[in-house]
Amino acid sequence: MSKDKTIDGILYSSDKKLLQLNVIHAYLSQESYWSQGIPEEIVRKSIEGSLCFAAYHDNKQIAFARVVTDKATFAYLADVFVIEAYRKKGVSKNLMQFIMECEEIKGIRKFMLATRDAHSLYEKYGFKSLAVPKNVMEIKFFEDYHSK
Repeated sequence: MSKDKTIDGILYSSDKKLLQLNVIHAYLSQESYWSQGIPEEIVRKSIEGSLCFAAYHDNKQIAFARVVTDKATFAYLADVFVIEAYRKKGVSKNLMQFIMECEEIKGIRKFMLATRDAHSLYEKYGFKSLAVPKNVMEIKFFEDYHSK
């Protein structure tokens, strides 16, 4: 599956062997609004069960995203981030384009995500607010990783 692409000196890759777990865990557990305090083992398991995409500059990971999917009918985009020093430089757009070009995602019937503040980014790739929000349900087993 891994097809790498370099744009403006930044490598975009889906090769899990290149992932830097320490960078991913640090961002998710300390900086993200959605997974504060997440244990490293949970991050590791989430990576194992997902298609993963990342961006690297000078061999240092600067962005990440993962897609949970059955590779046939459904996909869910999660844990998307770009580290602070690389924001507003097109990295998130290039990462999203790289994800959307992935053969294992093309043809998926439903591709979903949840975001608090990046609607305009995702709308560029065809994502829209739910047409019928009352049709979507969830279970929250705990509010955050600190309360578990």
